[in-house]
Amino acid sequence: MSLFLKIFLWFWLAMALVVGAVLLVNWSTQSEPLARQWQTFVGESMNVNSQTAIQIYENEGVAGLEMYLARLYSRQRINAVALFDKDKNRIGGNLDPAGTGDLFDRAFRGSEPEFLRLPDRTYAASKAQLSNGGTLLYVIELKRFQAPPFFTNRLLLQILAVFLTAGLVCYALASYLSSPIRKLRTATRQLAGGDLSVRVASKIRNRRDDLAFLANDFDNMAERLESLIESEKRLSRDISHELRSPLARMKVALELLKGRTNGDAESLINRIDNESDRLNDLISQILTLSKLETDSGEFTRSELNLGKMLESLIADADFEAKARERAVTACGIDQIRIVGNEPLVRQAIENVIRNAVHYTEEGTAVEVSLERDGKDAVVTITDHGPGVPEDEIEKLFKPFYRIGEARDRRSGGTGLGLAIAERAVRNHDGRISAKNTEDGMSVTLRFPLNQAGRQSGEHVTTA
Repeated sequence: MSLFLKIFLWFWLAMALVVGAVLLVNWSTQSEPLARQWQTFVGESMNVNSQTAIQIYENEGVAGLEMYLARLYSRQRINAVALFDKDKNRIGGNLDPAGTGDLFDRAFRGSEPEFLRLPDRTYAASKAQLSNGGTLLYVIELKRFQAPPFFTNRLLLQILAVFLTAGLVCYALASYLSSPIRKLRTATRQLAGGDLSVRVASKIRNRRDDLAFLANDFDNMAERLESLIESEKRLSRDISHELRSPLARMKVALELLKGRTNGDAESLINRIDNESDRLNDLISQILTLSKLETDSGEFTRSELNLGKMLESLIADADFEAKARERAVTACGIDQIRIVGNEPLVRQAIENVIRNAVHYTEEGTAVEVSLERDGKDAVVTITDHGPGVPEDEIEKLFKPFYRIGEARDRRSGGTGLGLAIAERAVRNHDGRISAKNTEDGMSVTLRFPLNQAGRQSGEHVTTA
């Protein structure tokens, strides 16, 4: 789950819980005060109604009293109403005193209205004084007071409005907090992918918090890395260029020296000549690698037949491998066309084939195939050698990297062949990978197909 989603959901959930808790507490604490307010209102109303009933009774008799109580009874919340004397004799009204318990006694003894709350109804009684000093009791039966329900349509609309508003606020907050992190992550991936020019601080320049400081630190780090790597590349390129001239002069001097020495020194001169050739080859590879890393966009590209190129490379490599009791065979070659730089593509494939020939066992053959896989042309080169430790496969394509602790040339080449192949393939928007097989290692090179390459080609198998 992304950081943005985590922040958004947690803030939204927190706000929803707070709103829910406030509503629940407010509802639960307000029900009792509402009941007391209702009781006070009913008590005041009873005092007024009881005095009115006494006056009507004294002025108009029982008939007038009944008419007045009938009007009260017609009200929505009153189930029954009546006027009683001290002996519970009903003077007027329709209320049945059964079930009122000690309400009459409490009402006659007290000075305030008394209530009897039952599960389904409520009784209220209030004393009323006659003009002759007598006392009557005004009693009503009411529908049981119910606190307002927690969930109502209005409350649900309010909760929904609060929830949506909280969601928008949380979305904006989560976006504000996570946006710089997403930009930093994108920049980190670009930096890891080789784009040393990527910068972040300019994209979040309006912030003045720790994330802005982190972005500035990232830019400083990227700038420092770019400077160091460019310096390293420039140093390798400059050293390689500077070494070529002395090597060329050395070759000339060696040729002159061969004609002036006797046979005893000839073997030493030949050894020096061979080593200078190797050094010249190493310098050429370093220059090629440097050019691939710095000038990938300057290579000319054209449409080329990858199948014919591969057949030519297989024939040359097989001729050289026979001298070492090895072979290179084609195991299915599709005539596929791609757009690329022919020398670079040729060198990339040739480097991988030569590496496979070097490590495959005597008496075995390096198998090469070319096939179409979706939108890619896939070259697979498989040897029958010792393979590579799993934890070192990803390091094969690093410059000057060789397997194991041995660093002499007998353990392999200079460690630049596969590195050059990787950069050449990558500069064609392709991918290169390696994996161990049951009895060796397989290297796969993927080149993107152009439109013509997707439509043309036939399958050719050679031995």
